[in-house]
Amino acid sequence: MDQLSSVLNRFSISAGVFYSGQLCGLSSFEEPDAQTGHIHLLRKGKLTIQIHGKSDLTFDEPTLLFYPRPTQHRIMAEDADQTEIVCAEVHYGSGSTNPLASSIPDVVCIPLAKAGRLQATIDWLFEEAYSTQSARQIIMDRLCEVMIIQLLRHLLSSGDINGGLLAGLSDPKLANALEVIHNQPEQNWSLVELSEKAMMSRSRFAEHFKKTIGITPNDYLSSWRIEIAKGLLKQNKPVGWVANEVGYENASALARVFRSRTGMSPKEWLKTIDLT
Repeated sequence: MDQLSSVLNRFSISAGVFYSGQLCGLSSFEEPDAQTGHIHLLRKGKLTIQIHGKSDLTFDEPTLLFYPRPTQHRIMAEDADQTEIVCAEVHYGSGSTNPLASSIPDVVCIPLAKAGRLQATIDWLFEEAYSTQSARQIIMDRLCEVMIIQLLRHLLSSGDINGGLLAGLSDPKLANALEVIHNQPEQNWSLVELSEKAMMSRSRFAEHFKKTIGITPNDYLSSWRIEIAKGLLKQNKPVGWVANEVGYENASALARVFRSRTGMSPKEWLKTIDLT
């Protein structure tokens, strides 16, 4: 199994279309506690994106806009522009701190004319969005999820990455070390063992890892364990069992690291998830 597939199996991504049609006026996405990303697909017309403290962005050709993390923003169009859009929410299995989301730039803007294979999926999505066929909503949601995976492929091949997980996967040497961390997070991987997987000296590996991914190998392992723990906790697995699965001796050891990373205990974190 390839590395991206392994990561996606660990961290589910789901998407749902919540609006399709002509946009006239102003729509806000400003919920301060939102845990979702957003996709806006401009089919025709002109669309303006407003973010407080930043210059407006205006698009007048078919474009994919992706905000991978919760971002307060507004979209605006004039009636005369006859702007048609499709908007979707993106949900991550472990919340908005998902390592995939964290490694994508704050906003991804891709003209559909330069989207490659993505364009075929988006064209099909537009076709469903502006039809009245049965199961339309289900098909649109599934197409959104396929589109996100294709987008991740696009980012990996183009190098348009914000450090983190995707930057590591696109680096042939670091990818070998990440593979063992991803597949065996319960192991206490030493710097020597990981540098051997990358076929680099220990000092060179540590320097290259932090420069490329943004954190040390040990911090990455800890963060990966906590993100996996979140997914298991959401499945109502006992905290002690989860601790063993991700490499900690007991529930107390997991709770200490969990609190240092999130500011909450596992049980406190679960309560916040239940409220979203």
